[in-house]
Amino acid sequence: MSKEYKDDDEKIREDLTPKTWNEIRSNDSWAIFKIMSEFVNGFESMARIGPCVSIFGSARTKGDHKYYLLAEKIAEKISKAGYGVITGGGPGIMEAGNKGAAKGMSPSVGLNIDLPFEQHFNQYIDSDKNLNFDYFFVRKVMFVKYSQGFVVMPGGFGTLDEMFEAITLIQTKKIAKFPIILVGTEFWCGLIDWIKNVLIEKYFNASPEDMNLIKIVDTEDEVLEVIDTFYKKYNLSPNF
Repeated sequence: MSKEYKDDDEKIREDLTPKTWNEIRSNDSWAIFKIMSEFVNGFESMARIGPCVSIFGSARTKGDHKYYLLAEKIAEKISKAGYGVITGGGPGIMEAGNKGAAKGMSPSVGLNIDLPFEQHFNQYIDSDKNLNFDYFFVRKVMFVKYSQGFVVMPGGFGTLDEMFEAITLIQTKKIAKFPIILVGTEFWCGLIDWIKNVLIEKYFNASPEDMNLIKIVDTEDEVLEVIDTFYKKYNLSPNF
């Protein structure tokens, strides 16, 4: 478990307090074994499950919100088509993803993270597919390594982090060119316009071709069509 602090000031003071070599060696060196154990457990567990489609989105989305209901429909459709579903394992959109997947025939996986707020396991994850992490970077490796595609629902900083991580790894050819599907035109259009008009056209900090890595859709049928089209192109089939 991560250490809990009374407030931000306490954490800042501890981080800035000079430490002896023995303290550094004791704390940092032994952390390597905790990190290693999370990788080993994650790899062994996910290898038995196999690749899935990841669904990202906000933990704050309520159960009666249109994007919660849409995420549930998307996950159900994906699962019934034979694709496993991975979420962050928590509430909100993550819960909707696991809930929808539970109605299908494919595995429903949760990769949870130990946080001081918002995050807790949802009840719709398969009991033997519930993984917990202390380290964000280990958890993100599991998402990327075992994802056949990325469905990105509206979310906050965490969702953006996961989305841009996937885009960057595909752009730099560190992972295969799996589909990245943004759901909700009204939510994503401002960001996409900024990428096109500012990031690419004004500052040349990305290539116009990079926009081809992203698909924007609004329905569960469109999501499944993008994924199925990708698999047919490469003569692949779902794992389940």
